[in-house]
Amino acid sequence: MKIIIINGPNLNLLGKREPNIYGSLSMEEYLLKLRAMYSDIDIEYYQSNVEGKLIDKLQEVGYTYNGIILNAGAYTHTSIALQDCIRAITVPVVEVHISNVKNREEYRHHSMIAPACIGTIQGFGMNSYRLAVEALKGIDKTSE
Repeated sequence: MKIIIINGPNLNLLGKREPNIYGSLSMEEYLLKLRAMYSDIDIEYYQSNVEGKLIDKLQEVGYTYNGIILNAGAYTHTSIALQDCIRAITVPVVEVHISNVKNREEYRHHSMIAPACIGTIQGFGMNSYRLAVEALKGIDKTSE
């Protein structure tokens, strides 16, 4: 099984950025733990602050991988282009958020990408990524 985690803008600052919201663990540190938990799954990682590069990566992997975990950051709330891209690819996409966006500013309550994703996991800290892996594992088993 091959999964990619794609993180959007400012998520390269995990571990430094607002630790009261996002925790003190960097994505690189968390990836080591996640890959150890799921040694039978090839988990790749990509991050960009640029919307077009996120779209390019989704298109690159969106027909060959088993699953995509997407934390689009602030683009979640604004990007019709990301929604269109997710609809165009065939690989299932799980929307992930570290924080519970419903407990945050009003403008974060609406997701432009959610209607194109198979589901959304939010509010469980970095563990949200693990829960998304579990969701994708379950989907992959149903296709066997």
